[in-house]
Amino acid sequence: MINCASLFLAMKKIELEISDIAPSGSTSGAYALVLKETEGTRKLPIVIGGHEAQAIAIELEKMTPSRPLTHDLFKTFAHSFSIEVEEIIIYNLIEGIFFAKVVCIQDGHRAEIDSRTSDAVALAVRFNCPIYCHDFILDSAGVNAEDLEPEAEEVDYMDSQEPSSSGNDISQMSNSELEQELQKAIEHEEYERATVLRDEMNKRGL
Repeated sequence: MINCASLFLAMKKIELEISDIAPSGSTSGAYALVLKETEGTRKLPIVIGGHEAQAIAIELEKMTPSRPLTHDLFKTFAHSFSIEVEEIIIYNLIEGIFFAKVVCIQDGHRAEIDSRTSDAVALAVRFNCPIYCHDFILDSAGVNAEDLEPEAEEVDYMDSQEPSSSGNDISQMSNSELEQELQKAIEHEEYERATVLRDEMNKRGL
């Protein structure tokens, strides 16, 4: 008889890092979160919702929302009770759905909390903790970097295209106008526009 515990322990954990968040061509309004193994070339694309993609991108871009987002609230709550997130593990893949766990530590007590993968990654970037997946997941769902569509390789974290109604205005803005518009976008929680404005400022070295 196969010992399930031994089988689980034999699974190899592979560390991943965020490579891209790009619009998903297959699903309208969705994004492809692309995770790359830190010591290798394979990538793991995961389709997530637009709100979840924004939650991850906001932290990656070091933006400060006008009010705390759900994942920021979780972080504040956890720190208030001396809870740390040790790691994130993508532990299973069933019928195209990824399953993840948030591994937490408090006073030496370790707990594994079931989570959507997108939420787990949003917490990982806030707690600055590693992201892992089991080797069989990367073996079955991972792809080589050259196999991904060029669009997914070129877009950094979020959609870099501003809506056509205002896309042409950004390049004509002065540096001070960009800063003002960025502040307004954050205050109104227009994070996609804020990301585009931040990209333009980065191009100018601001």
